Amino acid sequence: MKKSFFLKTGLACLFVINYGVSASAQTKALSEAMAATVMDIWQDSLTLDPENPKPVKWAYDQGVILEGIEAIWKRTKSDAYFKYMQKSMDFFVSTEGGISRYKQTDYNIDNVKNGRTLLSLYKTTGQKKYFKAATLLWDQLQKQPRTQEGGFWHKKIYPHQMWLDGLYMGEPFYAEYAALIKDGKAYDDIANQFIYMEKNARDTKTGLLYHGWDESKQERWANKTTGVSPNFWARAMGWYGMALVDVLEYFPEHHPKREALLNILDRLSIAIGKYQDTNSGLWYDILDQPERAGNYKEASASCMFVYTISKGVRKGYLERKYFKIAKHGFQGIQKEFIEDGAKPGQINLKGTVSVSGLGGKPYRDGSYAYYISEKVITNDPKGVGAFLLAASEMEIAPKNL
Repeated sequence: MKKSFFLKTGLACLFVINYGVSASAQTKALSEAMAATVMDIWQDSLTLDPENPKPVKWAYDQGVILEGIEAIWKRTKSDAYFKYMQKSMDFFVSTEGGISRYKQTDYNIDNVKNGRTLLSLYKTTGQKKYFKAATLLWDQLQKQPRTQEGGFWHKKIYPHQMWLDGLYMGEPFYAEYAALIKDGKAYDDIANQFIYMEKNARDTKTGLLYHGWDESKQERWANKTTGVSPNFWARAMGWYGMALVDVLEYFPEHHPKREALLNILDRLSIAIGKYQDTNSGLWYDILDQPERAGNYKEASASCMFVYTISKGVRKGYLERKYFKIAKHGFQGIQKEFIEDGAKPGQINLKGTVSVSGLGGKPYRDGSYAYYISEKVITNDPKGVGAFLLAASEMEIAPKNL
């Protein structure tokens, strides 16, 4: 029991002390203090932008938050967290298993993200409506348009394009659903998505991956020779890293392509460590240009890298030596981005870029000027969700790390 108590509270307290959070917030683990903010400002989880409150469509932002909440629920066993997840999904899921505000024929891989929460609800409650709803998302993946070699398009409106973001939106759900229904054929396809993305988007000099790749090389943002976008956006690589460690959790131990995924994760982790700011432990929005005017340390990516490394080490996918990257990063996150929330026992997360993409209307050209022009806000759901996941991982990290 003493060991369990330490894992649940000792490390959390260790990482809070002296980083600008009041005594009221220190009485609970940081993940729980952030969850208290989430469940207060987004009480129904349907108004993800506190400055512009309105019900959201079926959106991946919510799924990131709910996975963070789920991590705390699994650790604490508190029904309040599970009820929050269930209420959030029940807004969309009908008794027959339909999903309101979701359109499969958009073939938007972002829309697959929330399927993992549906699977958790199904596994816990046994209610068929959650499995039926998840099956709609599985069916989308079976029909999702692909590149010539078999990579999922990011969206139907972005033909011939793979984005790093899409690996997180689709592949962890794909792997978890495949494990549930025992579809062994799916794993080749899942592994290939990471293999294709790395092959087409990785820069061999830096080890970093470009945000997007256009097979057709027709987009204005695409390099006419390689098809890659112009810059290394930190959160995109964060999505990719989180996708790898989450997929590996469900990937068969003896599958011939598991080793390829582990090698990709190792190469990615080396690059993450290489571009970590030595002083702060954080990462810049554009990873390889920390000193360029306008660049800044970005919260969501920093949280995602901490989660990726910490979980990778805990699960044995990465060597223990990498944990120092996560530890330094998490200390920096607390010092730079965490502040007291509006109420006792709550915290806020500053410093998350609200959005960054490629193409679309108005057109996003992938330039440095474009990335640094996007708004940076406090308590952005993507950053908050990533922090919940990162904090939860650090709070259960083995003592000897």
